[in-house]
Amino acid sequence: MDNNSQSSGGLKGGFGGLFGGGAPEYSNTELAGVPLTGMSPLSPYLNVDPRYLVQDTDEFILPTGANKTRGRFELAFFTIGGSCITGATFGALNGFRMGLKETRDMAWSKPRNVQIINMVTRQGASWANTLGSVALLYSAFGVVIEKARGAEDDINTVAAGTLTGILFKSASGLRGVARGGLAGLALSSAYAIYNNWEHLTGTSSSTSRIY
Repeated sequence: MDNNSQSSGGLKGGFGGLFGGGAPEYSNTELAGVPLTGMSPLSPYLNVDPRYLVQDTDEFILPTGANKTRGRFELAFFTIGGSCITGATFGALNGFRMGLKETRDMAWSKPRNVQIINMVTRQGASWANTLGSVALLYSAFGVVIEKARGAEDDINTVAAGTLTGILFKSASGLRGVARGGLAGLALSSAYAIYNNWEHLTGTSSSTSRIY
């Protein structure tokens, strides 16, 4: 009997040394006070201290000094690419509509198909270039203003939108510059209000937007 106990104890100690030491002994009173929120009950035979399994912090691995939200420089690539794709899609649909309208008196033939395709590609490229240029200016202004001020808030959004409208319409004279600046100010202000609507109205939501 004693031999069996000693052999089982030696076997237990051998496995404990193999897997990082013997299992710590905890009483039922100590284990009863360990919070296990969101976890299934642990087996008492596991060689794991349950206090090490409780997660009190966010499970994110971030570089030292990095923010949990993406900055304007990271979002610039998505903004520019998304604007180009959106412009190309809208331009292609608009070009198809215009092509059908301009060739409605023609019979379905190869010349009509070629004319419609030319209109689709022309309008798609034009709209993609326009929206891509606006997104590029907005992103560039946003990054520069953020670096200059050392802060990221809605002031950067409104300032970048206003400067984008002014520069985009700079070749249209003072009246065009004024209209472009007002349009950029209005759109960027509306975007800032939309992103902070829950904060302004005092309501809370389980999801948060990154901008």
